[in-house]
Amino acid sequence: MNFHGTEVRQKALTLLRGGAKNAWVARELNVPLGTIGYWKHMDRAKRGECPGGHDPKCPRCDGRELDEGAYSYLLGLYLGDGHIIRYSAHRVPSLMIACAEAWPGLMDLCEEAMRAVFPDNSVCRVRRTGCRSVKVYSKHLWCMFPQHGPGKKHNRKIALEPWQQEIVDAHPWGFIRGLIHSDGCRITNWTTRMVAGERKRYEYPRYFFTNKSDDIRKLFTETLTGVGVGWTVLARGSDPFNISVARKASVALMDAHIGPKY
Repeated sequence: MNFHGTEVRQKALTLLRGGAKNAWVARELNVPLGTIGYWKHMDRAKRGECPGGHDPKCPRCDGRELDEGAYSYLLGLYLGDGHIIRYSAHRVPSLMIACAEAWPGLMDLCEEAMRAVFPDNSVCRVRRTGCRSVKVYSKHLWCMFPQHGPGKKHNRKIALEPWQQEIVDAHPWGFIRGLIHSDGCRITNWTTRMVAGERKRYEYPRYFFTNKSDDIRKLFTETLTGVGVGWTVLARGSDPFNISVARKASVALMDAHIGPKY
């Protein structure tokens, strides 16, 4: 990990205040784009130029209004491909959602949800190998995502708080969409069958959700059941990590609310 001194930071702020773009400053000073975005946000906050000043309010701590539909979707993304990090005690924690480069629409939806849930906080995208991490910085991430903890999610207990469950119950499709967009897919399967004495190829759409966490798969299947979607467990070997939705009526219901990634 590279740490950048005061001189580099001050030079970056001077360029940013002069109107330079974040990406150009990042390339010029060889500093990660996310770091440049964070410096710019904190500098603007100290000067009172950011909405909410330097102390954005929290729905849990301060009673700020929460976009529950956007939160339900973001919660699904977090449980699938998200994690919260804090590099040091002096840095604001960030929520990172990994999005493959092949799905730019997913990045847009993720960023839109982050801005809706955290309207006064800094959101940016950071290029990684083969993907981009969509990030939001907030002191209240642990308030909003109490599932955060040390280690991988499938190695620890994952359960929703009562207030989170109420939101998921009210906005189940947002939660399902977030989980599918993170750890799921819509594919076309095929098989053959005899028709009038002739073997013909038969294709049909199917949704898959794959996650090693028993708790997260349970949250997914319980929510599916709640909206009337039939599902089955498709084990590969001895690992029951795959949830399949293949019945025609259930796939049609999923298509109406989810659809393929793009």
